[in-house]
Amino acid sequence: MKRANLATLAAATTLALPAAADTVDIGVLLPFSGVYAALGNEIEAGFALGLETYGNDLDVEIILHREDTEVTPATGLARTRKLILQDDVDAIVGVVSSGVLGAVRDMVDGAGVPLVVANAGNDAATGADCSPWITRVSFSNSQVNRPMGRWMAGQGIETVYTLAPDYAAGRQMIEGFTGAFTEAGGTIIGSDYTPFQQTQDFGPYIAQAQASGADALFVFYAGGEAISFVNQYASFGAAEDLPLYGSGFLTSQLYVDAQGASAEGVVTALHYVPTIDNPENASFVAAFREATGRVPSEYAVQGYDAARALVEALETGARDRESLGAALRQVSFDGPRGALSIDPATNNVVQPIYVYETVPGANGMTQTVLAQLPAEADPVNGCVMPSLPTN
Repeated sequence: MKRANLATLAAATTLALPAAADTVDIGVLLPFSGVYAALGNEIEAGFALGLETYGNDLDVEIILHREDTEVTPATGLARTRKLILQDDVDAIVGVVSSGVLGAVRDMVDGAGVPLVVANAGNDAATGADCSPWITRVSFSNSQVNRPMGRWMAGQGIETVYTLAPDYAAGRQMIEGFTGAFTEAGGTIIGSDYTPFQQTQDFGPYIAQAQASGADALFVFYAGGEAISFVNQYASFGAAEDLPLYGSGFLTSQLYVDAQGASAEGVVTALHYVPTIDNPENASFVAAFREATGRVPSEYAVQGYDAARALVEALETGARDRESLGAALRQVSFDGPRGALSIDPATNNVVQPIYVYETVPGANGMTQTVLAQLPAEADPVNGCVMPSLPTN
């Protein structure tokens, strides 16, 4: 397999051994423009590195078809239709937005094309809207927050105030946390949802949380909102009486440097941080830094592991849609995140969750892992998983 360009993959790129016996066509469906372009580029960089790392011994020609969803459900559906009907792909990898995933779900399910989800976390995708053709190697919104609820209660935190943006992911993140926290004996004494992508001033919400008398504040914010929230929280001096906890997207490696010292001391939980101590992660971080000049984020590892899942499926001899779909559901390996597997009841990833504190490091902000929480499968949440067709 020749070396892939980690900066970008051409619209149709061939990665192959000189004497490859078979050919598979793979669609790469990510946002390369719009608000989530940085996430798409990060996932693509990880995916290319994963193909480089694990695909060298494959006796198969991999042809990649790169399409931009533009983070728009209608565009994502149109590009998916092109990949399936015009490019005749054998599988698709990608999808950042849960809205795009919802839009393309029936298309890939009806056409019987395997989709490896490398980001979109909507609980329903591996719940009530599950499909034997959709396998998620990233996370579900509830999965990355339930363990944190139990962990915080176990630390003696009795009362929490919650904040999140008012859209599906925000509500699912908070519901996952609050359900586990209250089951463990904690109390939610206040909660609010801020207008999504419209809130410039978080001050009134932070002040209300401070006035609640809660032991801690738990939030979910991501991207630009995470940067603004953490910086404004720090400017309020709120940490003195209301320590900040959250879903790990709050202090993602992708933009924690933009938060700088404001992120110091914030404790969050996620399925990946670049300071996880295992040999696979050490190799991944070193290779990613060499290829890109930066430390990988959770988005990069999701692309990397999506590539490995695809390669492992191909190593079973799977070449067509049906056999690839069946093989992807049985993938398991030890990667940068630790031990990963796919739950056959939902096709969702099973993985450990890490609690970590953001601290200053020699080259900017970094992470100290405080706890590795056990991997657990999501509840089926209404999923009735039919069997794949057999030849």
